[in-house]
Amino acid sequence: MTITMFRAKLHRLRVTEADLYYEGSITLDTDLLKAAGILPYEKVQVVNVNNGSRLETYTIPGEAGSRIVCLNGPAARLGARGDEVIVIAYADMTPQEARKHRPRVVLVDEHNNPTEIIDLQVTHKPHGLHGPISADALTAAPTVIPA
Repeated sequence: MTITMFRAKLHRLRVTEADLYYEGSITLDTDLLKAAGILPYEKVQVVNVNNGSRLETYTIPGEAGSRIVCLNGPAARLGARGDEVIVIAYADMTPQEARKHRPRVVLVDEHNNPTEIIDLQVTHKPHGLHGPISADALTAAPTVIPA
């Protein structure tokens, strides 16, 4: 059995362009893709913070250093220049792999420059903030890597 886990995300990118008549997908600065460990042409989910829309598409590598975030094709109808989006990649893995998995979060500033890279770590925690929880409950302990 496998489960689908959050693998990496670019958090609160600003949309720089929307091109309705392009073939489709989302174009992202290659430097941003590398920072998150997301591959060119990898399937991603794009969540628009401003309007709540969600879509699945694939990444197209954009010019390194350009900080481009362009919604292409039909996706252009789901966002506008200046909207904040979260780009999320997922991976299927066994529960055993998932317990060792370290999802990556890339935080950016208002110009899509990476400000912080966080590798999360799944750990066991016997008690929650609101009283006891199962010993199998999982929480994330971040490891921060300067961008």
